[in-house]
Amino acid sequence: MGNCGSFDPDDEFSYHPDELCDQCNCPKPPASQNYDPLIPYSSQYTPPPSSPLPENLVVALYKYEPCHSDDLGFEKGEKLKILNADDPEWFMAESLFTGQRGYIPQNFVGKLNSMETEPWFFKNLSRNDAMRLLLAPGNTQGSFLIRESETTPGSFSLSVRDLDHTQGDIIKHYRIRNLDAGGFYITTKISFSSLSELVKHYSREADGLCTRLVKPCQTRAPQKPWWQDEWEVPRESLKLERRLGQGQFGEVWMGLYNNNRRVAIKNLKTGTMSISAFLAEANLMKTLQHPRLVRLFAVVTQEPIYIITEFMENGSLVDFLKTPEGCAIPINTLIDMAAQCGFFWQLDTHLNPNIHIAFREHKMFIRYNVELTCKITL
Repeated sequence: MGNCGSFDPDDEFSYHPDELCDQCNCPKPPASQNYDPLIPYSSQYTPPPSSPLPENLVVALYKYEPCHSDDLGFEKGEKLKILNADDPEWFMAESLFTGQRGYIPQNFVGKLNSMETEPWFFKNLSRNDAMRLLLAPGNTQGSFLIRESETTPGSFSLSVRDLDHTQGDIIKHYRIRNLDAGGFYITTKISFSSLSELVKHYSREADGLCTRLVKPCQTRAPQKPWWQDEWEVPRESLKLERRLGQGQFGEVWMGLYNNNRRVAIKNLKTGTMSISAFLAEANLMKTLQHPRLVRLFAVVTQEPIYIITEFMENGSLVDFLKTPEGCAIPINTLIDMAAQCGFFWQLDTHLNPNIHIAFREHKMFIRYNVELTCKITL
């Protein structure tokens, strides 16, 4: 394995073996650029001109099939103009190809001519979440991503999955530093005019990193946000497919909503609670949005009452850990899962004071196949 870099003050690796500044002890940027012979450069670097394109132009990162009268379908690569972005999940947009207007899911598009269209760029991603994604199944040694720095606004970090013969799968982090005249570098011996050129170089050779960059971090296509007006839904829109469990108050099923959205459906026993009391509690619960809470999507208010929530593919955490797949989880991943579960106990300080979470092992769920996420249900 190559040199993995020195320890950086912001707890990220930064490989800079050359001279340090006498005043701030930071690595000096290259006095003169040493060019990679395989990358075409102009004779003198000139910062790129500002784009004349308006800020509200986006490009589709995935294909989207419309499901409602007001949403707008589009193909991957199609360009759209954002008309209204007041809703955090659904943008009103106009297709530059068809001229049609409608709502589009914001997580299916990225800004035109920006790094958001690159498969290796993750805009709003923390260091810990980067580690979870890279350690998830589907990624191997050399899987990588570039994210915005948490500690230095305007800067970036490179996260790479590596294999250590004593520790197993580990994640190394490198600070990507900015040049005053424009450009980026990890080691002062070579700099790049763009992050794309940096990725191309280290994809050919490790050149001081712990390993060569092999492939962008694998993630599943995003799930479209729940439609904004779908709260009380008709029972006919739901299809119960497989019973997942049962308890004192009813059953839990895996099902489909409108034949295209996988959901979990809680079927409450008749007489468990009055419809008015249920609606009062459900309306309070739907206001709660947190990355560690299983999201409540919709309800059926006629008995038997249905509660429609986010579906966690691997089910109960305690049951999953007893399976052969769960027993084979490496120790580093188990520690992260424990940390996520420990975070549940902090939720009471962030939620509505009228709501209390009962922390029982059967209420904790996991999504492990493509991402490592533990959540709790109310």
